[in-house]
Amino acid sequence: MSAKLTRRSVAKKMLGGTALLTSLPSLAMENTQNEEAARPLKGNINHSVCRWCYDKIPLEDLCKAAKEMGIKSIDLVGPEEWPVLKKYGLVSAMPWGAGLGIEKGFNDPQYHETLIKSYEDMIPKVAAAGFSTIICFSGNRNGKTEEQGLENAALGLKKLMPIAEKHKVTMVMELLNSKVNHKDYQCDRTSWGVELCKRIGSENFKLLYDIYHMQIMEGDIIRTIKESSKYIAHYHTGGNPGRHEIDETQEIYYPAVMKAILETGYKGFVAQEFVPTPKEPQGQLTSLKKAVILCDI
Repeated sequence: MSAKLTRRSVAKKMLGGTALLTSLPSLAMENTQNEEAARPLKGNINHSVCRWCYDKIPLEDLCKAAKEMGIKSIDLVGPEEWPVLKKYGLVSAMPWGAGLGIEKGFNDPQYHETLIKSYEDMIPKVAAAGFSTIICFSGNRNGKTEEQGLENAALGLKKLMPIAEKHKVTMVMELLNSKVNHKDYQCDRTSWGVELCKRIGSENFKLLYDIYHMQIMEGDIIRTIKESSKYIAHYHTGGNPGRHEIDETQEIYYPAVMKAILETGYKGFVAQEFVPTPKEPQGQLTSLKKAVILCDI
């Protein structure tokens, strides 16, 4: 060995080479992510985002960022916010503004009169704004059996189908989990929601399949989506457990779920509804962008 090449100097060179080699995969991954972020969206998925998950960001700022990302819609916004969306060329694929909230819904006849009046007032406004859906909820069980809930909900919702059909607006009931987030909520399984759709018997009543919620309640997401696709009008995302980013930290593989959704012939919107972990707005928007890219198959 040359006198100039001591064991110490050789070790330093070897360590330097190892550091370089170990950095190459991370650099390659970073470059790939940058390239993906820069490319235009493929157009197979219509992307939306739920407003409440970014409530610390002013709506105008969220609209600007969404537009730049290729997002076409903001979910869960009411009539007072619709003009802001229009200013930026966005729609609301799932607006709200009617009803009595999640816990007081159509499964309880004592709320029917108020609910029917509320939706009769809102459905024409939704149509006038150029939107085609409005969210609704089953309500909590409060001791009602599955059959009682179905009978009650069908009775109330059928009365709204003529005005929904007239204005070409679809009432969409959200599937929510009753295990973690919404204790006692009745429309907590796809089979219950599908049965309600069958009893109502109108194309103007369908389901919002929330992937996060249904992973908690029943799993078997891809099979369920394919078997029930004709009754599903909208999708929401969310990482489980925790309802945070839909990345490698959670258990649902969203590219496969998106592929399954497309295979059903679905042409509607998929809305990101995870709660971003970063506290600062830019970090939240970065999480949103990553989720959109992940789902853009």
